[in-house]
Amino acid sequence: MPPLAYTLKLSPRARHLRLRLRADGSLLVTAPKRVPKLVIDKFIHDHAGWIAAKQDKLKRNPRPYSWVGTTAELKKFKSSAMRLAKDRLVHFNQVYGFRVVSVGIRNQKSRWGSCSSAGRLNFSYKIALLPPHLADYIIVHELCHLGEMNHSKRFWALVAKTMPEYRQLKHELHYGSPHRV
Repeated sequence: MPPLAYTLKLSPRARHLRLRLRADGSLLVTAPKRVPKLVIDKFIHDHAGWIAAKQDKLKRNPRPYSWVGTTAELKKFKSSAMRLAKDRLVHFNQVYGFRVVSVGIRNQKSRWGSCSSAGRLNFSYKIALLPPHLADYIIVHELCHLGEMNHSKRFWALVAKTMPEYRQLKHELHYGSPHRV
């Protein structure tokens, strides 16, 4: 079997080797700084079956709302994404009443949004390019993390207050079509 192509990210915080398949099918390997290349290559070889299966699945079912953003796109869509996020946060927070400290728009590579325990919400500028119902789902998802900083049943119950169809929306975001649960 020929060696697999991958991008290596050496991380001082990593404790274990980690594989991640990006939306475009490329492989990202995260490794602790002092792991020898030979160990990394063996790890990839040992997981070649898993990698091939995931790449095959991705080819059959590409993620429709996944793309690599550019700095130019960030500049172009940042203000509209900020307006959207702030307007929808005000709308949905009438139900929740959480304390939002700040809202940021970024060119996040692998996440639609994030939430800090200090009350800071960040969103990818790409929410401005999504259908409104999916942007709302992402905004509600991150807003609800202010009440529950995990994905427990309590968290999903919070999401369901304003998005009872959250399962279908989550599926549509990942696979491009609504899904009946």
